[in-house]
Amino acid sequence: MDKLNEKTSWWQAHRPTTRRLVQLYAALLHNTYIKGFITGEIYKGQAKNVCVPGLNCYSCPGAVGACPLGSLQNALAVTGHRAGWYVLGILMLFGITLGRTICGWLCPLGLIQELLHRIPTPKIRKSKVTRVLSWLKYVILAVFAIAIPLWYGLKYDLPMPGFCKYICPAGTLEGAVGHLVHPANTSMFCMLRELFTNKWIIMILLALACTFCYRSFCRFICPLGAVYSLFNRFCIVGVKVDADRCNGCGACVRHCQMDVHHVGDRECIHCAKCMDVCHQGAISVKAGRITLKAPEIGCAGELPEAPKKRKRTPRILWCVALAVLCFALLWFNIIEPSIPQKKQDEQPVVTEPPEISEEQEEDTEAQETIAQETIRWESDLPVGFDPGQQLADFTLHCYDGTDFHLADMCGKIVFINLWSTYCTPCKKELPYFDELYRAHKDDIAMVIVHYWLVTDDPEEYLADKGYAMPFATDDEDLMTKLANANGTLPQTIVLNRKGEVIYNDRGSMTPDLLEALYAEADASVPK
Repeated sequence: MDKLNEKTSWWQAHRPTTRRLVQLYAALLHNTYIKGFITGEIYKGQAKNVCVPGLNCYSCPGAVGACPLGSLQNALAVTGHRAGWYVLGILMLFGITLGRTICGWLCPLGLIQELLHRIPTPKIRKSKVTRVLSWLKYVILAVFAIAIPLWYGLKYDLPMPGFCKYICPAGTLEGAVGHLVHPANTSMFCMLRELFTNKWIIMILLALACTFCYRSFCRFICPLGAVYSLFNRFCIVGVKVDADRCNGCGACVRHCQMDVHHVGDRECIHCAKCMDVCHQGAISVKAGRITLKAPEIGCAGELPEAPKKRKRTPRILWCVALAVLCFALLWFNIIEPSIPQKKQDEQPVVTEPPEISEEQEEDTEAQETIAQETIRWESDLPVGFDPGQQLADFTLHCYDGTDFHLADMCGKIVFINLWSTYCTPCKKELPYFDELYRAHKDDIAMVIVHYWLVTDDPEEYLADKGYAMPFATDDEDLMTKLANANGTLPQTIVLNRKGEVIYNDRGSMTPDLLEALYAEADASVPK
């Protein structure tokens, strides 16, 4: 019996709080695409166009939505073309509704920081220094998340998500490391450069800081927290203080590990820990007039049956939440991926061929002869995307109204480039491809393919560029044929005159490298 009591008391002392369970739930809901961790590929469905509330990297293998901070930077980068009303609207919606409650309850990176802080180490208490440092995140917001994207967008017409590129630990941990640990993505190691090393060092330093100082990234660095803090004083859901009960003892502020001056100010993440130290029962968590979490003595002026209703409400909410999670897991991992496959598996309708005249028959024979000559590069080489293999055939409808059919490019050197309007290196190298195409137009077949995720209209972007080579948008199936299931850009594929892959790699191109690849393809098969 004593052992049973010991086990019960241990569980009472160590069981996860409601907030911790919500944090774990939110982290899983942000990354519901479990299949991505198994295959090493990112989710490509339409939900990726929708912003999630917390800081969760878009490139994480399990992510099913877009990071609001990354979306904000991309929206600012295209300000010269269109206004990012959607991103601004969704941030305002999150801010007015939840404010920094998102930081305390829903952000996956916030959960990671709190778990790191549980590691036994000497702890740095908050002080005047930490309160001053808490203003640093507004500087980072202004410079890296606003100024740099705006400057590059307006000055150079290039997307430059400054915070994501130079600082973001979520991108390093969830995006880069999340892919690199998978065996299928070993080819990505060759793309690692000084920038990744710098971000890796920043991530390690921030992780160490979180073990000594509570939520270091959240308090001093995070621009998303800075955005939400602007709405903190009037957000609908959050910690509220009953002024009639509060005696001004200050226990709530003294015990808070954030740099708050009072409950609910810009630094408050509405974690509700202050409720445990308030002996007046003056603090509660509310959504408007609805009390979500009340002090033990109840809220002032509430009806006698209110406590009973509050006990039932969490059970109902958890049932709904679990139902949503189960549906999301089924949808993103089983139901939605099977929809395109079902379409591919459908058998085409077979119709009887129409009767043709002798002239048409002669013309048909000529067309068959041409078709056989067109695909004469087909050989016993295995179909694939690695050098020495033969690329699978595909057809793309280009923006200029023409079709790019790979089998029709027999006898020419083929350049395929994968790019996107949100990829800065991609846009920088487009003039190099244009220069190569103009120099060898009669001997080169080239197509520049925009990644399947279209955040900005590529045709609108290209309208005044004057590029000569054809452009098209990927149909998702092509990325699989080109070994780019993760959408790592830019990528270039070069085929010789026999259709053999001689180059397939991700990374930036230079004019000299493009000319060298052309010469290599030209020398591998005589004209």
